[in-house]
Amino acid sequence: MRAARLIKMVLLLQSRPSMTAAELARELEVSERTVARDVLSLSEAGVPVYADRGRAGGYRLIGGYRTRLTGLGRSEAEALFLSGVPTALREMGLADAASAARLKVSAALLPELRDAAAGAAQRFHLDAPAWYQEPATPALLPAVADAVWDDRRLTARYHRKDREVERELEPYGLVLKAGVWYLAARAGGTPVAAPAPASASGSGSGSYRVYRVDRFTAVTATGERFTRDETFDLPAFWAARAEQFARSLLRAEVVLRLSARGVRQLPYVTERAAAREAIEQAGPPDEHGRLTVTLAVESADIAYSQLLALGPEGEVLAPPALRERFAAAARGTAALYD
Repeated sequence: MRAARLIKMVLLLQSRPSMTAAELARELEVSERTVARDVLSLSEAGVPVYADRGRAGGYRLIGGYRTRLTGLGRSEAEALFLSGVPTALREMGLADAASAARLKVSAALLPELRDAAAGAAQRFHLDAPAWYQEPATPALLPAVADAVWDDRRLTARYHRKDREVERELEPYGLVLKAGVWYLAARAGGTPVAAPAPASASGSGSGSYRVYRVDRFTAVTATGERFTRDETFDLPAFWAARAEQFARSLLRAEVVLRLSARGVRQLPYVTERAAAREAIEQAGPPDEHGRLTVTLAVESADIAYSQLLALGPEGEVLAPPALRERFAAAARGTAALYD
């Protein structure tokens, strides 16, 4: 621990012209007395730390004791500091490692580029969780992340419908989607309590499957490494998997007559790919300029709640039961405003 703290102190002093004992103590989470002892240890080890006394004094490095990444430009440095997602890194247990890495880069940058981290952080921020829900970090996420980083097999127990099953997995990658963590993994062995599931949250693609990390109840690293398939592309796999999952939910159809404005609004009130496909496959508009489309939906109930947002810009033609629900809603709304 002390060795790591001494290295961090040197990196802090490299990244700034000087720092007071109080600033160093705050950054290192130690007392000012410990800072003084650490500075003395660095000096004895040959690191040229110099103390400026007085009210404006502090510690600084002398003698050009720096390493510089002279090949980085400002835009490259700012992009580098954007590459981390602080919340996600913290949830995976990697916040300290990411902080140390950023500090090393800051210390090595040219002086005129050292504000790149602050500049990027004040201009761009990624808020991963979805609206109207409290983000919850799965308790087993750090253990899963360790296995992903290390290419180590793990044995996972997870909830599948009304029972718990166990599977040996080769963890390939983690995905954070709207505040929910998913594991892309290749399953191996035989399940303990049930036939091999397509996934813990839906069907997979090929030999790779997707598991919701918050459904894991136990994770144990086997200690065995696996050889990664170098052709596996996590972003491409996830994009295909997400589209497949979205399409698998669309098991019903609704026929709509849309105004020009309704055509523009449809992708914003229902599944976007399904709306785009329905519009592209529609015939020409009728004499009133309205377009008749056949839209894939998850269910009549969900279609009802979604398509109400279209108001008079969309008319449900089929199925008849859904059309009657919209007619009743229209009569009720008209009565309120009569």
